[in-house]
Amino acid sequence: MNAVIPRTFANPASRGGGDALRTAGTWRVATADPALEELAETLRALLSPHLPGRPLPAGGDALAAHALTLALDDDLPAPPRAVVGVAPDGGAHPADETYRLRVTADGIECLARTPQGVFRAATSAVQLIATAGARGELPAQEVTDAPRYAWRGLMVDPARTFLTPDELRRIIDLAALYKLNVLHLHLTDNEGWRIELPATPRLTENVPDGPARQFYTVAEFLSLQEYAARRFVTVVPEIDLPGHCRTLREAVPGLGEAPAPPGLEGRFPFVPPLDLTDGATHAAVAQVLAEVCDLTAGPFVHIGADEAFGATAESFAASVRALRTMVRSFGKRPIAWQESARAGAGPQDIVQHWVDVAMMDLPDTEEELAGRPELVAAGHSMDFVKALKNFFAPTDHDLRRAVEAGGKVLLSPQSHLYLDRPYAAEFAPPEQAEAAGRLGFGNYRPLGVQHAAAWDPTAYPIPDTCVAGVEATVFAEQFEGFDDVTVLLLPRLASVAEAAWCGRAPRWTEYRERLAHHGRLWNQRNLAYFASTEVPWTE
Repeated sequence: MNAVIPRTFANPASRGGGDALRTAGTWRVATADPALEELAETLRALLSPHLPGRPLPAGGDALAAHALTLALDDDLPAPPRAVVGVAPDGGAHPADETYRLRVTADGIECLARTPQGVFRAATSAVQLIATAGARGELPAQEVTDAPRYAWRGLMVDPARTFLTPDELRRIIDLAALYKLNVLHLHLTDNEGWRIELPATPRLTENVPDGPARQFYTVAEFLSLQEYAARRFVTVVPEIDLPGHCRTLREAVPGLGEAPAPPGLEGRFPFVPPLDLTDGATHAAVAQVLAEVCDLTAGPFVHIGADEAFGATAESFAASVRALRTMVRSFGKRPIAWQESARAGAGPQDIVQHWVDVAMMDLPDTEEELAGRPELVAAGHSMDFVKALKNFFAPTDHDLRRAVEAGGKVLLSPQSHLYLDRPYAAEFAPPEQAEAAGRLGFGNYRPLGVQHAAAWDPTAYPIPDTCVAGVEATVFAEQFEGFDDVTVLLLPRLASVAEAAWCGRAPRWTEYRERLAHHGRLWNQRNLAYFASTEVPWTE
């Protein structure tokens, strides 16, 4: 089965027979197992916008038309495919998310060996109900399903455009509905520092309090993690170092500057990366990471390690090794962007693959640059483009470095999974022409939804033993509000979720027909989305 659920099941394990289910009428979420009652409460809250009528509590109105029934079943067969990747909960093996979904005329049964599997089944059920179409009818079906990749993530960027705790909870709910199980928070960058650290109060002390406050208090961060965990989503905080460090430098003056490569000084503006071989800098960063690790409920902390523009290779590698050592000493497992592979990588290191020069899709000549209006509008010259290519040239070898060293690779290729890519104007409905022209990172060629849906996670020279999982990203350079975030995420996030769950790209002609019904689900959650003309949207 797919993360974007089809109108009828096409899984080899499915079988039909019996009367169809009419989805109209009141639904209740029910379980006879006390061990699942807390999960049932979570699902009632998560699914309430999508169940026709007013969902009733377990044991409520006995005349409710239909039941979404939750149960544990130890007799389910083994998963239909091997699960690949790193377990977000830190377990030695991925959690068992196998489930069976049974649709009858009376309702839908969600069966699994684990509560996590039951939860995945329930999200499949609600997608079926919410996208049932005008007839509101589902055929009797039964299906057994399990994921391909253990780590199925989404990164959002409150560092550049702050997202309130309530907005993050809405993103967590969306992720959970599409079977994603990691929320990666890019909490720090040159533009902002978004997490309160009591031992380093200067990081947030100049930020106004009250409704205008734009950082997460300790209590808010802990609460967000608890909220996510109830939906089987692990929160991974990112403290982006040794580059992207302006806010840390402003809060802690005097931090050491990494030595710059010869001839670079003064050519291009950049914030000097940190020098972690400097004792005072090392101590300040250790204090920061100690607090972040202490506040993090999950097993992973992301250390950044991307785009350390202005540091020598030797200085960068030394800083990455220092950051990894710190995080491990505080009881967490470090993750870093792919550049960290230049500092070495082992089986316990996760490197997030995001770029190479070809993926950047940059022009080679002045004529080609003139044909890229988005780059011209961003003020790029060929001198700057050549400098970018030169700086990013080592990225062509990062993936090989990581794999040959036995590291784990988290797939987040800029080409397809960076969802801050602008939408092509040709696919914008008239009412969204302004958004298509405004949203997205100006360096990226505008493309459509079909492009994102064509991504194949198996198209990389990586053995399964070296794959950590899949993660989409949406950076936030030019956002004006929460709707901008969801318009860039949707509908493209759905295809990433499908590839992460199924392990392959969907067939576009069939997928677009299924996707067309999901606008209804997003409307039920009051989530703005890009109504690309590539998709025959239905009401």
